Amino acid sequence: MLKPGITAKLFLAILTSSVLVAMAMGMASRLTFNRGFLGYLNDQGIERMEALLPALGSTWQAQGGWHCFRDNPRQWFRLLRPGGLSRNQTATDGGCGSDDGDRDRDRPSSNPSSNPPPALTPRLPGPPPPQSDLTGVNLRLALLDEQRRFIAGNPQVGADALLRPVQVDGRTIGWVALVPFENVSTLAAQRFAQQQLWASWVIGALAILLAALVAVLLARVFLAPLKRIARGTHALAAGHYDERVEAGSGDELGQLAEDFNRLAHALKQNEKMRRAFMADVSHELRTPLSVLRGELEALEDGVRALTPESIRSLQAETTILGKLVNDLYELSLADVGALSYRMSDSDVIEVLRDAVHPYRERLAQHDIALELHLPEQAVMVLADEGRLGQLLGNLLENSLRYTDSGGRLKLEARIDGRELLLQFDDSAPGVAEDALPKLFDRFYRVESSRNRATGGAGLGLAISAKIAEAHGGSLSATASPLGGLRLSLRLPLAVPGI
Repeated sequence: MLKPGITAKLFLAILTSSVLVAMAMGMASRLTFNRGFLGYLNDQGIERMEALLPALGSTWQAQGGWHCFRDNPRQWFRLLRPGGLSRNQTATDGGCGSDDGDRDRDRPSSNPSSNPPPALTPRLPGPPPPQSDLTGVNLRLALLDEQRRFIAGNPQVGADALLRPVQVDGRTIGWVALVPFENVSTLAAQRFAQQQLWASWVIGALAILLAALVAVLLARVFLAPLKRIARGTHALAAGHYDERVEAGSGDELGQLAEDFNRLAHALKQNEKMRRAFMADVSHELRTPLSVLRGELEALEDGVRALTPESIRSLQAETTILGKLVNDLYELSLADVGALSYRMSDSDVIEVLRDAVHPYRERLAQHDIALELHLPEQAVMVLADEGRLGQLLGNLLENSLRYTDSGGRLKLEARIDGRELLLQFDDSAPGVAEDALPKLFDRFYRVESSRNRATGGAGLGLAISAKIAEAHGGSLSATASPLGGLRLSLRLPLAVPGI
């Protein structure tokens, strides 16, 4: 059974999240709608109650009581119907009319002269209107007297009814009660609620379909570069270091593609360096070994006599071979940070003078003038004197090997801020600008030939750069004003400011 790929997983994750969100939104919308709709209906009833209060107060004053509503409840619905009493109307403008029953009941006074009878208005024929709007507010209103006894309207007035007082001159002469909605009961309200619920489900279904479409597009858009990078990674693992991935965008995926391309380039360069390193090592080891073998065979066959000169020749080749093996060993230790150092406060100027001393005669033999510009006082740095002397010796050896006869070598030391700056300037020949950064690569030499008479194995500067880094300094190469190469060594001072 095949496991789902990352495309299917991303699609299912987005789709599942969208479905859950849509369902949660639908349920929340239904709950909030029911509560909000019922609240809206109750608010409509309260507004209707507030609008009735002035008209009821005017009616009570004009009629002298609630007898017109008590004796003829139809007049209550007439008041509630559209076009009933407005805020500024009185009973004589269209309030309670004459009807059977005792109109004198609930009058404040029995004196006919002090309370003249109201004008008669015709009674509405037929049954009272069922409701005046779609909210059913009129059917939920009731009129109560000042002792909260039922007079007219909805008789199902309970303790949870909403009450508003009817006041005349600050006196409460009755109450208007509203039976609150507990659920949607009217047909119109139920139809409206069902329509809203159906619309919510339709919107949720459309949202899920849209989420599915977006999930497919996102899965393709986001995963396409990842698939390209995955294919490129497989190619790199198979040794195809020329593989590259098109970035395509400037976002994180595009940055990942660029990082992949840089990684592929670095691996290609490392592979190239590895092959060159193996070729260089094999060549550098084979050359002295071949010379040694030839010399020994010549001695064994009697071609050459065992003389002090032949012994010195064998000794020279052995020294070259031993130095190469030792340099390779030290470089391997430096690469893993295992090259041992014994740090102490050391006078760099004194170490430099000691390193220059054995080269004076060799420089003179090559007709290379040596110039020293060193401070008189001691300059202290935290260093391993042995390793520091090895570094300086490598720099002197480099200038000796690659400076033409009749040239110059200038050594200058000065304090630059919190560092000691040592500069080795030699005369022609110079080094091409593009070759300067490569001088510290192992086995790199400017000339393409492997003339061992003029050049070494190409490990001296690489080892020197590692030693400088171990001392917290740096070694760099630039063009020299004398026409050759300038090697600049920077070392931090043991006591800043000295």
